[in-house]
Amino acid sequence: MDSSRNGRCPGKYWPGWMSVFLARVILGLLFPIGSLAAAHDPGKIVVPFESAPAGTPETEIDKLVFNRLRELGLSPAPICSDAVFVRRVWLDLTGTLPTATEAREFIIDRRPNKRQLLIDRLLDSPEYADYWAMKWSDILRVKSEFPINLWPNAAQAYHRWIRDGLRANVPYDRFVREMLTANGSNFRVGPVNFYRAMQNRSPEGIAQTVALTFMGTRADRWPSNRLSGMAAFFAQIGIKSTDEWKEEIVFFDPSKWTNAAALTGTYPDGKSVSIPPGRDPRQMFADWLIDPGNPWFTRNIANRIWSWLMGRGIIHEPDDIRPDNPPSNPALLELLEKELVGAKYDLKHLYRIIANSKTYQLSPLPRSSLPEAEANFAHYIVRRLEAEVLIDALNQVTGSSEQYSSAIPEPYTFIPENHRSIALPDASITSSFLEMFGRPPRDTGMESERNNRVTAAQRLHLLNSGQVLRKIDQSKTLQPLFQSAKPPREIIPALYLAILSRFPTSEELARAEAAFASNRASKREAMADLAWALINTAEFMYHH
Repeated sequence: MDSSRNGRCPGKYWPGWMSVFLARVILGLLFPIGSLAAAHDPGKIVVPFESAPAGTPETEIDKLVFNRLRELGLSPAPICSDAVFVRRVWLDLTGTLPTATEAREFIIDRRPNKRQLLIDRLLDSPEYADYWAMKWSDILRVKSEFPINLWPNAAQAYHRWIRDGLRANVPYDRFVREMLTANGSNFRVGPVNFYRAMQNRSPEGIAQTVALTFMGTRADRWPSNRLSGMAAFFAQIGIKSTDEWKEEIVFFDPSKWTNAAALTGTYPDGKSVSIPPGRDPRQMFADWLIDPGNPWFTRNIANRIWSWLMGRGIIHEPDDIRPDNPPSNPALLELLEKELVGAKYDLKHLYRIIANSKTYQLSPLPRSSLPEAEANFAHYIVRRLEAEVLIDALNQVTGSSEQYSSAIPEPYTFIPENHRSIALPDASITSSFLEMFGRPPRDTGMESERNNRVTAAQRLHLLNSGQVLRKIDQSKTLQPLFQSAKPPREIIPALYLAILSRFPTSEELARAEAAFASNRASKREAMADLAWALINTAEFMYHH
């Protein structure tokens, strides 16, 4: 919060409590409780959020989901509107808002396959690689400072390797194998940082991290003999320093096992194998792990991707796979596993078939309050935008940028002014906004580290901070609208498209016009107030 601005509300100066009150008045005037409306044309009355009943399932995903809902006596929500879909799929696949032009063109497009075409386009975009590199960097703990201490050069190399792999669509099994078997400099060979980016680097600690990351299993709960059997595959990893400051070499070190002939490893499925002298046991474990017949490997990534797109795993939580935590729809998870194996671990194939399903494209408005409805995907699950995505969206709408810095005075810590938050390579780069809005510390690699719960401090920051106010007041993209000579009826839809990726409904348009007519402030101030109110809606802050 910026107390120096005395809690200024756009166009006025108010005490902090008064600006919050005024915000509620404005938001209540323009957006009735529960209204996250989406319309095809300004002035046309439509049903918010929805376009048509879900109807008959078409894809195999939909058949399995809808059949399960029928067994439970639940009905799927209707299909979401085009306006909801264009915003949803842009944010879910690229962590980026569509521009006003992109949203408008999609909404008015009458091609029946336009959703499929947009999905394909987004999967091939640079933003796809940026956004999913951010998600993988959470899981792989890409962070230069305490407690990981990768250091900036290594964090940069690790992040660059992850992003390049996603951009090239490297098959997931090869992506994982490269990490598990990598040797070389942590500054020059990105994947070796997998072994550096963990707090416990003992064989048992490495085994726990491998199980969590690539099997979705919390091995700290395993019996000690099971964990030690897996740890044997990581007992001969050596790390040594070089003459370059903070550079380290990760390598296979046979000398770390003095009685190599007796070395035995036990896979998590209980099978024991003898590890020959001079053979890197990591290679043996990687071969076992990525085998298509291995139930842990494919199930984990299929469930994670479903969770990332749908807001909840078929097994929930996605990194807590165990016998007594069964999937809500076993047949659905099995289908995703088969699809992934059949596509030779092409992750984009899984994103594509999920995003093209009716299940993904359902309205976010539930037809039932029963917990089974959400657990079985009867509607799209609403969740708050990630911290990095939210500030990028705010910057895109206002044409502004953030200034990021690292406290470590080393090479590669300078961040260009227009660098997007989803593309930041290092979780140690400081930002009060990202910290407030729940960016994960990347200490453990667990999904729960990212906190997307809304807090009072977050609400007050968006409502009342000088940071948001300055972005709106000094906006390079909104100023032409603020200063336009056009009547409000023509400008209001442009604001909606820029901020909410849709046209206003007839009711919203009428209320906004009435608010403009009764506002004694200048037209520019009234426009700034409307932009500020739209940014503070749940519709702007959430995946829906």
